[in-house]
Amino acid sequence: MTLSPDRTWIAWTGMETDLIFNHGVDLPHFAAFPMIDETEGRARLRGYAEALIAIGRETGAGIILDTPTWMANPDRAAPVGYAADDLIRVTKEAVALLREMAATHLDVSTRISVQIGPQGDGYQPGMAAAEASAAYHGPQVRAAAEAGADMVSAYTLGAAGEAIGIARAAEEAGIPALIAFTVETDGRLADGTLLSEAVQRLAGAAEPAAIMVNCAHPDHIAEAFDGGEWEAHLAGIVANASRQSHAELDACDTLDDGNPEELGAQLAALQRSHPGLRVLGGCCGTDLRHLREIARQVSG
Repeated sequence: MTLSPDRTWIAWTGMETDLIFNHGVDLPHFAAFPMIDETEGRARLRGYAEALIAIGRETGAGIILDTPTWMANPDRAAPVGYAADDLIRVTKEAVALLREMAATHLDVSTRISVQIGPQGDGYQPGMAAAEASAAYHGPQVRAAAEAGADMVSAYTLGAAGEAIGIARAAEEAGIPALIAFTVETDGRLADGTLLSEAVQRLAGAAEPAAIMVNCAHPDHIAEAFDGGEWEAHLAGIVANASRQSHAELDACDTLDDGNPEELGAQLAALQRSHPGLRVLGGCCGTDLRHLREIARQVSG
């Protein structure tokens, strides 16, 4: 099940910063997936899903419900005490929880997506070899397919090779993939690659359901735009609320939540200039206010 073109789809990858800075929740090593194994954590996840679905009901936007599994790979999960086999279980249980939520709100268009992150830090270049990436991320992708997720969403990728590998793993598993690169303030990936080059490499090597950009402010993403034909490949922007660089965000003790109305207006303007953008949303620093404003401005 892919994303129908009759509406804008809203995605949110900013749950972790909202939990830490706005709700005082401790997320060791920034890992949110252990919430699946906690009664309070499951309650919070249900609450977020309810709130996102309500935004869809209010605005007519479609809602992508992402599992909290961005950190659920062997390298990043080990420090919080999870083994590789645990991650397969967590992924499947997260899909089941969100499927249960969506089933009680059939009046709103929703998609269940298993969120995948890079092997390492999202602000670093990432895996260079597509083959190694496909092998590494394959178990999580297959778990998503086996659990009946509608798609996988790979976010904050800093290298084309890692993106290609995930997309190929998804093709092999028979599940659609949303693949999102992140860019620095100059509009380039962490390894210095032009966004245009990374998008063209991915589009030429695999067929993901959508190629996107996330974890950067619209101003930084706009730095990459040059009017080239490659821009037609972009299907989504899941933006940061803050104009700060990734290095500055990493060093912050307080949350820079930007301006929800301004962020909504910027993404709506980008959608007007790039009609192929059908997935919009918020990443670091965003909360339900930003998502509601984005959905309102692009669906109004």
